[in-house]
Amino acid sequence: MITSSSSVDLTASADNGVGLSDSTLSQHRRRMLDLINRLHMTGVQTDMDLPIIAVIGSQSAGKSSLIESISGITLPRSAGTCTRCPTECKLSHSEDAWKCLVKLHITTGPSGQPCDVVNIPFGSPITDKADVEDRIRRAQRAILNPSINAQKFLHELEDQTADQAELSFSKNCVSLEISGKDVADLSFVDLPGLIASVGSAGKAGDIDLVKGLVTSYIEKPSCVILLTVTCETDFENQGAHHLTKQYDPEGKRTVGVLTKPDRIPAGEESTWLRFIRNEQEPLVNNWYCVKQPGSQTLKNGISWAEARKQENDFFALTQPWSTVEPQYQKFMRTSNLTERLSAILSELIAKRLPDIHKELYNILRKTQDEIRKLPKAPSTDPVGEVWNVVGQFSSQLSRRLEGTPDKDGILQTIRPHQQAFKRAVRATAPRFIPWGKNDVRELPAIDFLANEEDEPQEPQVGPPVDTPRLPTPQLDKIYIEDVLNHAQRARTRELPDNYPFIEFTEKWETPSLILFDKVYDILKKDLSDLVHEHFGKMGRGGALHSVLMIVNEHLDSAAKQAKEKISWLLELEKAPTTLNVHYYSDYKTKFLGYYKGCRDHGELTKKLQNYRAPTTIHPNPIHGQAFQQAVHKALAGLTEAGFSVEASDLPQLLPVDSMEPALLIMAGVRAYFQVAYKRFADMIPLAIDYEIVRGLHKGMEQALLDGLSLTGPDAYVRLPVASKRTELQKKLDRLHAASLELRKLFV
Repeated sequence: MITSSSSVDLTASADNGVGLSDSTLSQHRRRMLDLINRLHMTGVQTDMDLPIIAVIGSQSAGKSSLIESISGITLPRSAGTCTRCPTECKLSHSEDAWKCLVKLHITTGPSGQPCDVVNIPFGSPITDKADVEDRIRRAQRAILNPSINAQKFLHELEDQTADQAELSFSKNCVSLEISGKDVADLSFVDLPGLIASVGSAGKAGDIDLVKGLVTSYIEKPSCVILLTVTCETDFENQGAHHLTKQYDPEGKRTVGVLTKPDRIPAGEESTWLRFIRNEQEPLVNNWYCVKQPGSQTLKNGISWAEARKQENDFFALTQPWSTVEPQYQKFMRTSNLTERLSAILSELIAKRLPDIHKELYNILRKTQDEIRKLPKAPSTDPVGEVWNVVGQFSSQLSRRLEGTPDKDGILQTIRPHQQAFKRAVRATAPRFIPWGKNDVRELPAIDFLANEEDEPQEPQVGPPVDTPRLPTPQLDKIYIEDVLNHAQRARTRELPDNYPFIEFTEKWETPSLILFDKVYDILKKDLSDLVHEHFGKMGRGGALHSVLMIVNEHLDSAAKQAKEKISWLLELEKAPTTLNVHYYSDYKTKFLGYYKGCRDHGELTKKLQNYRAPTTIHPNPIHGQAFQQAVHKALAGLTEAGFSVEASDLPQLLPVDSMEPALLIMAGVRAYFQVAYKRFADMIPLAIDYEIVRGLHKGMEQALLDGLSLTGPDAYVRLPVASKRTELQKKLDRLHAASLELRKLFV
C-alpha cells in the first residue's frame, strides 16, 4: 500500500479530465493495460497499490448488466445476489479469434487469512461465448468451497452445492482474460453488490462482510471507482453512493453510471438529467447513462450488437434524452463509457508508472533486508534445529535452577531476599515490656539469643551491593499490665494458666508475598534473558514472542502452585502447636528468667547473664571476683546436689512476683514465637524454592514442544521462523516477477 501522498488525481484540468479519446494513443493505451494486467498476474497487488477499476453498486443496481455489455459475455443470474466473489475482467483487443481464459485468483486461505498468491487455470480456453456463463458459475462455486478440489466443480454434472456453499462471500477472484477483434482494451473488477438485508437464507454478518470487501478495493488511492446507480430507486437510498463519498469525498477518482433510464417514473427525468450535466453530485470525470437489455430480452437471445443498437435508438429517439445539449451527448451510451474508462485507466497507469517503479524497488529492498536479518536457513530440517535449541535451553535452565557458582546465579540473587524475609519475620516478635507504662527504662539485650540470631557475614565478591530490606512493621510495646488484662478478656475455656496470646503470625503474610514477588521477578528476568539468548535469532519477533509467551505461562503456572503453598503454610500457623516441646520449654525458661530479672533484679540478672566461670580461686578476691566466685560456688553446690543448672537459670530463684501470671504468658508467647518463626522462616523459602524455582524446569521442555507445535506431522508448516522465511521468499518472488514485467515495457 502506498502512502496518501501518492494519491492520484485522475484529471488534467477541471474541464475535460484526462484520457479523452485519441486514436494515436491506442497503442500506448494497450501497452499500459497489458502491463497492469501482467503485474496483477504476479500477485504483487497484495504488496503495493496498483491502478484498477472497481465496479460497485447496490444490489439490483444493474451492475451485472453493465459488465455484460462492456465485456460482451453473459454472467450467471439467479434469485438474490448473484456476484459472491470479485470477478476480474481483463479485456484486450486482438486480431485473433475471440477467446476467454478462466482462472481462480487465490489470495486468502479457507479461514480468510492471507496465503500464497496463486493463479489456477480453471478449464481450457473458451471459444464460444455461450459457454462462459456456466464456467463462471462453476468457478464461483469453487471459490466459495475452498476445502474442495476446484476441479470437482469443473466437471460435475449438476449444481449440487449452489445453496450449500462453505462461504457466503470470498475475497478470492474469478479472473477472466478475454480477447478478440470486437473487444475493447479495458480491465476492471466486478465486486459483489452492497446488500441492505440478508433475508431468511442469508447470514447476519454478510452485510458487513460485503461492505468490507468493497472497501478493501475503493480505499486504495489508485482505484478508479465505477459507481452504478439505478434510476428506478431514490438516489439517497443507494448505499454505494454513501460509501464512495466516504473514500473519495471530492469525486476525483469516481466515474458515475446511471442505469435503467427506461424505468424512471414519468415526470422525474429532469432529476436524473442534472447528473448528466454534472449539476447534481458533480464528479471530476462526470456521470454517464447507459441502457441495457432486460432479463427477458436476454433470454430471447438478443445479440450484443443488437443490444447496442437498441441502446443507441433509445437515447437518439426517447425524450428527454434525445434533446440533451450536444456537449452532454458524449456521456450517454455504453460505448462512450467504455472508451472513457479505457482512457482513464491507461492514463492513470502511465501517470503512476514512475511511482510504481520506485515503490517496487523500495519494497524489494526492504524484503531482501528482512530475509538477510533472519537466521541462516537450516539445510534440510528446521524442525530438528528448533528441537535442538529447545533442548539446549532446557538444559541451561536446569543448571541455573539447580545452582551455578556464578555471582549472578539465580540462587545467589535470591538468597539476599530470603535473608531479608527472615529478618522481616523475626522483626514481628512481640515487644513485651515487663514493667509499667510509667517506667522509662530500656530493655537489656537478650544475650542468650545473640549466637543464633546474628547472621554470619559471607565474604563479598565484586562491588558492594545494597542488602535488601523488607518493610518492618511498627510494633507497639506491650506492657505487663496489658498482657494480664488482655489474657483475662480473651480467655474462653482454657485452663487457668493457659492464655490465648498468639497474634504475631497475622503479620507474616506480607513478607511472605514480598519474597514470592522478588523470586518471581528474578526468574522472569532470567527466563527472558535465556529465551533471547537461545531463540533470539530464530525469527524477527514471531518465534521469540511465541517462546516468551509459553515460558511465561509455564512460570505463572508454577507461581500459582507456590502461592497456594504459601497460603497453606500461613493457614497452618493460625493454630499454634509444636512437637518440639523441649525447644519450646527451654526458651520459655530462659525468657521467664529474662523478664523476671528485668523487673526487680535487673542488675543481678545482667551480671548472671554475663557470668563466666573463674579460672582460678583468689584467697582475697576483689568485689567483681567475689561475685564470680560466689556464683561459682552456688553452681558447684547445686551440681553436687544433683541439679544441672547454668548461671542464666539462677534468676528463677528470685522471690515470687505479683505479676507472675503475666510473666509466664510473656515467656510462653515469646518462646513459641522463637519456635514458630524459625520453622516458618525455613518453610516459606523452601516451598517457594520447590514449587517455582526447582519446579520451573518440570514440564518446561514439553510445554515448549507443544506450544511451538513441534510434535505433529505438519510441524514444519507451523514453525514460526520457517513460515516467516517462506512467506518472505514468496513475496520476493512476486516482486522479482513484477520487476521483470516492468523491464519488458522498455525493451
